[in-house]
Amino acid sequence: MVALGGGHGLYASLSALRAVTRALTAVVTVADDGGSSGRLRRELGVLPPGDLRMALAALCGDDEWGITWSEVVQHRFRSEGDLHGHAVGNLLIVALWELLGDPVAGLDWVGRLLGAQGRVLPMASVPLDIVAEVELDGVISTVRGQVACALTPGRVQAISLVPEDPPARPEAVEAVLEADWVVFGPGSWFTSVLPHLKVPELARALHRTKARRLVTLNLAPQAGETDDFSPQQHLEVLRQHAPELTIDVILADTGVVDDPGALDKAAAALGGRAVLADVAAADGSPRHDPRRLASVLDEIFLQKR
Repeated sequence: MVALGGGHGLYASLSALRAVTRALTAVVTVADDGGSSGRLRRELGVLPPGDLRMALAALCGDDEWGITWSEVVQHRFRSEGDLHGHAVGNLLIVALWELLGDPVAGLDWVGRLLGAQGRVLPMASVPLDIVAEVELDGVISTVRGQVACALTPGRVQAISLVPEDPPARPEAVEAVLEADWVVFGPGSWFTSVLPHLKVPELARALHRTKARRLVTLNLAPQAGETDDFSPQQHLEVLRQHAPELTIDVILADTGVVDDPGALDKAAAALGGRAVLADVAAADGSPRHDPRRLASVLDEIFLQKR
């Protein structure tokens, strides 16, 4: 299995997928320019480590070792000084990058320390900036940077990357080509999910792979990115960014689909089918329940649903 994304959405996906398979690889966006990641990126010129850290934390086991290390790497310092807001895991990852000179080797070492049940890879070899075309009151403008895209008051129409032709990590390309399943989402659509399709080598691998492809749709709109988007509009945007990409299964929570027929039609336009299931947390919050999601994904992978 290969899971694509970043941030909390990828965390939810990995938390479920690690219950289904141990042959799991996360391919993570590297465009974050805010918070601790942004500060380390600007000061040291490194890949932003935050989404990579979260993916590693999601792959920690449920035993005392895994739970403890997951909490450690996610811990943020609170102070009046320069360390305020930095996550311990970000500093650990960057330290290993400096010592080893190889981002993938550094992440593998952190994974070994954490007992991660899978591997975490950056999608590109260099830090990226997201550039979004935004429509506001009929006027199209551009904004640059993941934070700016996420906070824009307008409606995001499309995204591109700077640099325009970034080098993909060879390990990520290889993982996609060797996968049985590739899972997109959930997550911030324009800043965590779609960027993978804008890295040319990775995009080619996603088109060429013999793996089946699954999209897990979000439970709620992303403020500033997908305000008022229906589930099918997410798929239409995906199709606009990758017209020739086929998707085999689109998984959506039953409670967020008002028009199943429209979703079926959008899924068919991508060459696949829609599966509706109860995968949201029981408390009504807009987050996926890892056990529910794992159960449904397992049934899909085994062709029982």
